[in-house]
Amino acid sequence: MSMDDATVTTEQTSPAAATPAAAIPAEELARLTDDIVSALKTVYDPEIPADIYELGLVYKIDIEDDRSVKIDMTLTAPGCPVAGEMPGWVQNAVSAVEGVSDVEVNMTFDPPWTPDRMSEEAQVAVGWY
Repeated sequence: MSMDDATVTTEQTSPAAATPAAAIPAEELARLTDDIVSALKTVYDPEIPADIYELGLVYKIDIEDDRSVKIDMTLTAPGCPVAGEMPGWVQNAVSAVEGVSDVEVNMTFDPPWTPDRMSEEAQVAVGWY
């Protein structure tokens, strides 16, 4: 999955953050983004032998100027047996990234996940490619 598939954005968190001095420096933002994606790749769907990032379960990652992170994600199915646990796994993994101040995980089923969101790596892992 490319970074184009999971949207990564930064947002202003307060009027004071609107000043250029409050913005996250580009180098730090790039490091945070890479480290967050790496952290997400440590979380696996227990029923499919691939990580949630490569499966395309992560829809959006917002990194705000205060270094808090908001993640919009889904599950392969609404009735997934780990639906209650997966957000905590994601929150724990991303919270461990150096420089992240807070993590909020939002579950959504709109749009519903489909296998076409999977990267080639995930398709190979599950034997679909």
